[in-house]
Amino acid sequence: MRIEHIAIWVTDLEAMRTFYEMYFNAVAGDKYHNPTKKFTSYFLSFKDGARLEIMHKPSIQVAKNNAVHTGFIHFAISVGSKEQVDLLTEKLRKDGFTIAGEPRTTGDGYYESVILDPEGNQIEITI
Repeated sequence: MRIEHIAIWVTDLEAMRTFYEMYFNAVAGDKYHNPTKKFTSYFLSFKDGARLEIMHKPSIQVAKNNAVHTGFIHFAISVGSKEQVDLLTEKLRKDGFTIAGEPRTTGDGYYESVILDPEGNQIEITI
């Protein structure tokens, strides 16, 4: 078994698509639109086959992101090396994104940083 995809609700579908394409080399599939449900989405595919579904519906309430709660909290994207973690983290910082956790080696041996995407979702950037 493997995780087929992870989905997140977003308020700005196009901005989020652009973010993941620009910084994480995601490739967006065709935009899906269900006018009856006022639902739109993209599947974003990554090089290794992982996919992220970003979804929008005007009636979805905006969550207050807080790192301490039950349920989904983050996902990790591997960029291949410590140097790439550092480079991408600095690029995101320079471009105005929040660095929630500076690059470091964690107690369980991961080298990572934590950033917030444009809507506040936590992403671990790992080797």
